[in-house]
Amino acid sequence: MKESVSAIFIHQDKVFLIKRQNYLKAFPGYYSFPGGKVDEADIVVNAESSRFINALTRELQEELGIDIKSLMADGVVEDISLFGIAVTPDFNPHRFENYYYKIFLNDQLDFTLDEGEIALGQWLSADDAFRLYDLGKMLVVPPMIKIIEDLSRDILSTEQIDPNLKYDGATQVPLIIPVSGLFQYLPLSNTFPPANRTNSFFFGDQLKVLVDPSPKNDSEYNKFLQTLSDNGHHPELVFLTHHHPDHHEYAIDMCEHFGVELGISQDSYLRLCKKLGKDYFKNVKIRFYKEGDILTTSKKMNVIVIETPGHDEGQLSLLREDRSWMIVSDLIQTVGTVVIGGEEGDMKKYFTSLNRVIDISPEAIFPSHGIGLGGVDKIKSTLKHRLDRELTISKYLAEGIEQSEMLKLIYPQLPERLHKYALATIATHISKIKRHGLGL
Repeated sequence: MKESVSAIFIHQDKVFLIKRQNYLKAFPGYYSFPGGKVDEADIVVNAESSRFINALTRELQEELGIDIKSLMADGVVEDISLFGIAVTPDFNPHRFENYYYKIFLNDQLDFTLDEGEIALGQWLSADDAFRLYDLGKMLVVPPMIKIIEDLSRDILSTEQIDPNLKYDGATQVPLIIPVSGLFQYLPLSNTFPPANRTNSFFFGDQLKVLVDPSPKNDSEYNKFLQTLSDNGHHPELVFLTHHHPDHHEYAIDMCEHFGVELGISQDSYLRLCKKLGKDYFKNVKIRFYKEGDILTTSKKMNVIVIETPGHDEGQLSLLREDRSWMIVSDLIQTVGTVVIGGEEGDMKKYFTSLNRVIDISPEAIFPSHGIGLGGVDKIKSTLKHRLDRELTISKYLAEGIEQSEMLKLIYPQLPERLHKYALATIATHISKIKRHGLGL
């Protein structure tokens, strides 16, 4: 397991927080503390300095333009104290053991920020930092929540805390809270590889909504129910973003278990009736949602339904009205790629939906597979990639190349089991080119 370090700078009642750039590959747009990985060069045998202090020294020089050892020698640093150790949970394939250090300062330093990694750096009182998080304005990893809460309680304490996410994989599904008021459950699901989980979101001030509960089997369903109960989460509406199986499996069971209605677009309802029969919904009352409807409120802000077709004609996204966050369903993924194909897929509408989210420009977006992201950089790069792919396919069309040959040229290393999905996407591209031409 890799190791990393983070520096929590403290001066009197203030703490220094950074916001990572939205275009970074790792945790884009997340609020955190400066720091980074422990490298091999940081490990010095028989040296007085530990590898963690060496890593802190190097990372803080790179990110903030300071020499922590010189500041210690000059008395600017009053004390350095290990605050807590957080280990990435086992459901995340990229795992770190992160060491958080409190660094107490006699002066409030003005740092020179590495703008390649840091979008914002600010000194905040511990109470203001917690208030920013509590308003749902701070995108964070799980340990940050406990750290911010503890700093608000007693910022000058040198007592170590345990900031780790509490999760028992034998009886529970993972639950994280990336922004305050938005609970992200991660049950295993029958989804498209390489993803193996579908995010299910729980939120709402008055009407409590559970979005896309889709555990893969009875065992995972029972774990999901247990975790909802453990956290006091009793949904009053189950909401589906669209009709694909990895978004609706066990949704009816959830509705029956809690005795609540199912929220869905009319298009998704009709597609499920066509595929599974009207009896699929016989024990559940349906509530239809469309563009502009208010689903509920979160942190006293309306959550608005936004139609985002393309991947699926009836797909609905959810936007907090102050643009703090948007659940974009399968508009993008941070694990794998989105298939645009079949009778419900439309590349022209997909481009339009991507462009619409770019125009809305929410502060954080949450796909159905993978972690949340700060800003819309991923949406922009996805749109650019698809437009570039369209140009390539248009060139192949002009050269008379068949779709099966396009597959080999575009996806030379794609596993054979995924060929039918790639061919469906190529066909959808071709349909869009023939009907609407190139571009948006």
